[in-house]
Amino acid sequence: MGTTQTTKDMYPSRVKSRPEILERQDPVLHTDGTSGPLAKEQAAFYRDNGYLYLEEFFTPEETEKLRKELKSIWEEGSHANRPEVIREPSSNTVRSVFAVHRDNAVFQALAKSDKLRDIVRQMLGSDVYIHQSRINFKPGFTGKEFYWHSDFETWHVEDGMPRMRALSCSIALEDNFHYNGPLMVIPGSQNHYVACVGETPDENYKNSLRKQEYGTPDDESMKWLVEQGGIDTPTGKKGSVLFFDCNIMHGSNSNISPFPRSNVFFVFNSVDNQLVEPFSGKKPRPEYIAHRDTII
Repeated sequence: MGTTQTTKDMYPSRVKSRPEILERQDPVLHTDGTSGPLAKEQAAFYRDNGYLYLEEFFTPEETEKLRKELKSIWEEGSHANRPEVIREPSSNTVRSVFAVHRDNAVFQALAKSDKLRDIVRQMLGSDVYIHQSRINFKPGFTGKEFYWHSDFETWHVEDGMPRMRALSCSIALEDNFHYNGPLMVIPGSQNHYVACVGETPDENYKNSLRKQEYGTPDDESMKWLVEQGGIDTPTGKKGSVLFFDCNIMHGSNSNISPFPRSNVFFVFNSVDNQLVEPFSGKKPRPEYIAHRDTII
């Protein structure tokens, strides 16, 4: 469990009446990038841009096995009444399912696999554990957007993640096109922390996982970030993987195409970056959203 809060808040947010853009105090790449599966050039691209896209990282056979589990989780979630299943704000449609690495044997094995972890260790410079896992569903015609945000802002304020030494791994389980709501990222934004306004409500996660309102950037900060780095949309075939830094600004549009888009996310955090008490002063979010141990 988190300890009594004595850790200095290096990234204050939701505490002032006006937003600010603060410079990052931590490296993006925590090694020299030469020791691990990635080529030095790939590691440098991740450092400079905040993300790395690896096309068709998994074989078709591996991908189909994951897709079979995806379908099973979707069907179970459609009828489940448990907190891990998050529904769209205006319907009963499943939006996300959390803790899939805990509750599903196939995704647990994937989360533990060195195929992923060796890359993450190369980037984070330490052993790692799963801070959060989830599947995001975007069915054709009805899949809703995920507004612009930095994951770290929420993990810092609401979970107590002290430093920027974590990353997400998004595995495409459907083909990602430019038109079916793929993830958009702002290259270079990982170096700038947008301190947001608005005091965090109690149990904010009950609403924010359906539609995030607190911890979202203001328009002027977003304009500045995009002016600096533009917007990239990594797209490709199912089985591809996107690694992205915990602080990169990202989001996705709604999906009004006929083609579904579903991704499984694993958030890897350094074992040297364990959670403390949330910097919001509120109660920690539940374990299925933010794991507070380093077992897996």
